[in-house]
Amino acid sequence: MAAEVAAGENPYGLIPALQQGGPIAWFLFGVLILMSIATWYILFTKLWEQRRMMAEARTLDDVVWKAKSLREGANKLDPNSAFRQLAEDGMRAYEHHDGKLTDEIDRHEWVTMSLNRTSGLIGHKLSGGLPLLASIGSTAPFIGLLGTVVGIYRALINIGIAGQASIDKVAGPVGEALIMTALGLAVAVPAVLAYNWLNSRNKAVLEKVNTFASDIHGYLLSGSRMAVVPAKPALAAAPGAAKPAPAPAPKPAE
Repeated sequence: MAAEVAAGENPYGLIPALQQGGPIAWFLFGVLILMSIATWYILFTKLWEQRRMMAEARTLDDVVWKAKSLREGANKLDPNSAFRQLAEDGMRAYEHHDGKLTDEIDRHEWVTMSLNRTSGLIGHKLSGGLPLLASIGSTAPFIGLLGTVVGIYRALINIGIAGQASIDKVAGPVGEALIMTALGLAVAVPAVLAYNWLNSRNKAVLEKVNTFASDIHGYLLSGSRMAVVPAKPALAAAPGAAKPAPAPAPKPAE
């Protein structure tokens, strides 16, 4: 066997294990590679989208609310901006509150419905790709386990053919089984971590979106946005300040 193996080459590495595993091992390896590529693609694209929206949310006070009108401020935003879409849909609902369908709905509810619908669409777009991450995180270990089962099965076949459990007959298939298990976990763990991280960041982005929607709603109906008052820490009582007297205990009923 030593004569067949080139000097310095590992006969139990990844490529030799896949070659020994045959088409099934190569197929499972390809599926895991595709899952890994999809995981990292979704992670980086979603991070870029979330970062862009968070950066744009920080500029809303200067770009939108310091403009002469809401329409002028919205026009300063990027044409593909989710915040611009939210502002335009709110203004469109406010300006087109007419017709038979809106006779029984006042302007307040009509604008609220429009803003909620747009916010829901933005949230749906932000969550795109996350179900695929969840699926990869839950199925990749089982795909690796399938490769493990195939490797153990091949090891048992080699033992049956040889009539004895020699190390040279089982080392290759068992090594293949362990490699497929490790590959499945290597694909699943980043997918699960990316899903949880992106989901938490989506909540922060949607909070900015809902806050902007509330400001638009207040501006359209009252002419001013909701004021943001920073919370002040409670003042500590002075050392010599008198404490309020406790309330008298209720008398028992006679």
